[in-house]
Amino acid sequence: MVRYEPVPLPTGAADASPAEVAAGVIDWACSVPLRDLVAAFGGEVPGRLPPVELLAWLDDFSAVHWDFRRRRGAVERDEIGEVVLPPAVTELVKAVARALGLVEPGPVPARRYDHLLILGGLARSCLHRTAYAAYLVGSGTVEVGEVAALGSFRPVRPAETTGLDLPDAAGLGYEVDAMDLGVRLGFGCAGPVEERASTGPVTHHSWAVRTYRPASGPPVRVLAAPSTEPATRRAHTSDTYHFWAETVRPAPGNRVLVLTSQLYVPFQHCDAVRSLRLGHGCRVDTVGLDPARLRPGTPGAAPGRYAAPQYLQEIRSAIRSMRHLFLALTPDA
Repeated sequence: MVRYEPVPLPTGAADASPAEVAAGVIDWACSVPLRDLVAAFGGEVPGRLPPVELLAWLDDFSAVHWDFRRRRGAVERDEIGEVVLPPAVTELVKAVARALGLVEPGPVPARRYDHLLILGGLARSCLHRTAYAAYLVGSGTVEVGEVAALGSFRPVRPAETTGLDLPDAAGLGYEVDAMDLGVRLGFGCAGPVEERASTGPVTHHSWAVRTYRPASGPPVRVLAAPSTEPATRRAHTSDTYHFWAETVRPAPGNRVLVLTSQLYVPFQHCDAVRSLRLGHGCRVDTVGLDPARLRPGTPGAAPGRYAAPQYLQEIRSAIRSMRHLFLALTPDA
């Protein structure tokens, strides 16, 4: 099996210059693993293009070869279905995914953070991530000023709650409900001490904020973000960062730890650097949950390894987020 050296993600350090962050994007996009992956699908990464054009080329190439969600009608991530790849290509994809940071969770880079942000997702992932966040805080692995679980009013599909074996699972109407349940289970919260929300029917404009104060540990907020483009789409990851920052007003230099699943670390880290590091001067670290640390009884089976098509889909997501980050760093490029 092919083995590669790990490829670092762009830095989220608050004192890094735009040129240093941009260099991290270029190094990732020009890395040997990504070049080999493109070659396995019949392409060749151009060697003489300016970075902006190179990232656009990678975006276009990945759209053709690795966007399985779009092929099936813009489905959710767990609905891309079976994609048959040659065994050698499958092995290469897994090696590249490991090198690019989509496979192995690493340790939390620091002990103290001002904010811990738990990202939403499918219902099971919401419960796993909140449980892991509670472990990090409860075990003393990290000390944080406050915790925020970031979600949206994305409807939860019945397939997401199958096998959760929770009396409240049937009531998970939206992603934010799964985040709220995860916070209550993981952090031992009863009712919220404060609630604010939009009024009227749920639309892409809708938002909500609940604040909990556990008996021990930091305060915890659960936020449902509105879309910044409500006429055309629901809220996405960057919208949740934006809404959190508008709500909390982090100070420049605040240390922010973002928690997600390892599969999504590269793209969600780049979105966090763009939204929180460039937009608010925060120091950003991003980690994936470690399934081995989920305590017995956490709802749903612990996440296992992903298949090659899922890695390809999220490598494409990373390429797109790298491109957006680079454009934000170099608006005149």
